[in-house]
Amino acid sequence: MQTKKIEDIFNEVLSGEVLKNALGFMKFLNENGIIQANQHSMHYKNKCVCYIDVFNDIPSWAVWTAGDYNREREDFPIDEPTKKIAWSHANKCGNCDGMVCNPGKAKTIFGKEFGNICNGADVDMVFDNPNGEALNALKKLVKMKMYIIDNG
Repeated sequence: MQTKKIEDIFNEVLSGEVLKNALGFMKFLNENGIIQANQHSMHYKNKCVCYIDVFNDIPSWAVWTAGDYNREREDFPIDEPTKKIAWSHANKCGNCDGMVCNPGKAKTIFGKEFGNICNGADVDMVFDNPNGEALNALKKLVKMKMYIIDNG
């Protein structure tokens, strides 16, 4: 079965400014050589940089970062406003009933300790309906992941 393009799902579910932001983010990904690998995973050079999902019940979308953002890289500095946005989007444990990921785990994001990050996947941050500064920060985090893939 062929995976449905995320842009098509955006157009079916989202509207207005939320749709504009989602399509703009996909344009950013595509312009940077990031492709949709399956229903949710976005890959750069065959490695996942983020996950995207769309929620029909509350027309919205979310992006989960993929990888390790425990520290800033000296060769790819992240500014303080971006770090603060990343910290505010830490993927907190939702205490999902019956799930093996419960409880959360300790995690460090850009040098700041968090005690209750979701244990279900290797995603440190989640951005729900990102716009403005959050969307710009998310793009910087994706660029950082690309840099890590390119430079080890």
